[in-house]
Amino acid sequence: MTDKNQPPIKRYRREENKSSDEDDNYVPYVPIKERKKHQLVKLGRIVQLTAEANAPKSSSENENDDETQEEIWGRKYNISLLDQHTELKKIAEAKKVSAVEKQLKEEEKILESVAEKKALMGVAELAKGIQYADPIKTSWKPPRYIIAMSEEKRVSIRRNLRILVEGSDIPPPIRSFKEMKFNKHILSGLEKKNIKRPSPIQVQGIPTVLAGRDLIGIAFTGSGKTLVFVLPLIMFALEQEVRLPFIKNEGPYGLIICPSRELAKQTHDIIVYYCQQLQGNNLPEIRSCLAIGGMPVSEAADIISKGVHIMVATPGRLMDMLDKKIVTLDVCRYLCMDEADRMIDMGFEEDVRTIFSFFKGQRQTLLFSATMPKKIQNFARSALVQPVTINVGRAGAASMNVTQEVEYVKQEAKVVYLLECLQKTEPPVLIFAEKKQDVDSIHEYLLLKGVEAVAIHGGKDQEERSRAVEAFRNEEKDVLVATDVASKGLDFPNVQHVINYDMPDDVENYVHRIGRTGRSNTRGLSTTFVNKTTEQSVLLDLKHLLIEAKQQVPPFLAELCPESEKYLDLGDSHGCSYCGGLGHRITDCPKLEAVQSKQASNIGRRDYLSNTAADY
Repeated sequence: MTDKNQPPIKRYRREENKSSDEDDNYVPYVPIKERKKHQLVKLGRIVQLTAEANAPKSSSENENDDETQEEIWGRKYNISLLDQHTELKKIAEAKKVSAVEKQLKEEEKILESVAEKKALMGVAELAKGIQYADPIKTSWKPPRYIIAMSEEKRVSIRRNLRILVEGSDIPPPIRSFKEMKFNKHILSGLEKKNIKRPSPIQVQGIPTVLAGRDLIGIAFTGSGKTLVFVLPLIMFALEQEVRLPFIKNEGPYGLIICPSRELAKQTHDIIVYYCQQLQGNNLPEIRSCLAIGGMPVSEAADIISKGVHIMVATPGRLMDMLDKKIVTLDVCRYLCMDEADRMIDMGFEEDVRTIFSFFKGQRQTLLFSATMPKKIQNFARSALVQPVTINVGRAGAASMNVTQEVEYVKQEAKVVYLLECLQKTEPPVLIFAEKKQDVDSIHEYLLLKGVEAVAIHGGKDQEERSRAVEAFRNEEKDVLVATDVASKGLDFPNVQHVINYDMPDDVENYVHRIGRTGRSNTRGLSTTFVNKTTEQSVLLDLKHLLIEAKQQVPPFLAELCPESEKYLDLGDSHGCSYCGGLGHRITDCPKLEAVQSKQASNIGRRDYLSNTAADY
């Protein structure tokens, strides 16, 4: 008999389970040689998978057994180290391509997020859903032999002059003012100014404007953009006056908006010159007025009361006169915005929309600048009808006629070093500084040293600014010291040398500054002072701008080489798509970061601080 208290057979089962668990956890020893062989087999398989991903297989190849493929790739253990390195390099290249694609996708998202969602149109047009499908019709037609020119010939002319065009049904390029059918007195005025043949932007731009097309014109500083919109406007105004004379308080027919008072006055002087060429030859008077801050409104109002054909204005004074109904845009059919990127950029969109709202019908819109990033171009197109984009050189590129020198100068030594820099060339010389107090200090120092100098900045009254600019333009003074109010569009024909007392925060301002010399196919020199106070991001943009213009890069700039430089040239995209800088991408754009910080700091300010300056 068996004892009931005897332990059950179950304990043997426990022992069996325990032993089986121990067997499962047992890891056999693998020799080093076998482990290396196994790793090389895995490496071969990775290379095979990469090759398979890059080269699609046929259906018959897909039916092959995986084990056979593994055997083939398993033999990689006996290949040379050089071949293994080549295969690993291919894998690294594939990873690099994917990183570039990832970077481009990230940039597209950023650009889309910062893109202006509202169209650049008048409020009334947006509210009523008014959209113009066709460009304005004009009576101008090019000569028959120009119309009959083959497309191959047109492309050849543009290629030789380095003109890039975008748009549909683009008017033909015309290489002489006479063929553009200008009045003989206008041609005589051009000859007196020693302007014998049109520049590249004029070759394509003037026929485009005369044909009534909307235009985005981009060309380097000093290339003759002003005549592209001035000469056609004078011809349009003359045609209107001949057909039906302007009556009292009527007009303007054409409106030109400029970002600075000095540029507006310069443009108005050019218009007056060509209008005077017509006036003394039994042709009707073409009246133009200038509306800028610092001048009495009554001067412009007197001309408007007689009926005005052309008006040149700065945005602030123009909006004030429109609000007070001193002037109306009821019959205005021609709008030009010079240095347009500066007026659209940095939060000026609402002011432009307000001005657009005063138009009573379709207008021909022209936008011009030397620096216009893709972001601004895309945004501006919403206000244009079937626009033609004309680009002579890269948008934001420096003029090739300017020799650019960059020197490292300590902050405390800059004023003293100015005298040495002035010896590089004959006068006249332009000196730019960021701050008003620096302009005053430099001006005072130069006067003490016996240098014939004048100065302008936003803190001086308009009469003093006008006197200083005229004295410098007439070569009565040798040096003009200025802030960036003198950097946009101003034409000083004989400036030999531009000195940047400090590097501007924005490389676009740098391009505009040095563009005051080397104009109209003359040569010029620019000297820029930099030191440790200059932002590295701006120095990187400057470095790549010098490389693009084939200028000598100083050693301290050449040493700047951040990690981000490997992504600076991706396909057709060069540099930053937001601000146009060549030394960074949009993911590292300091300008975008500054704008976003400003927007964030302004959130809710009007709610809590009702009596701020912005409310007035």
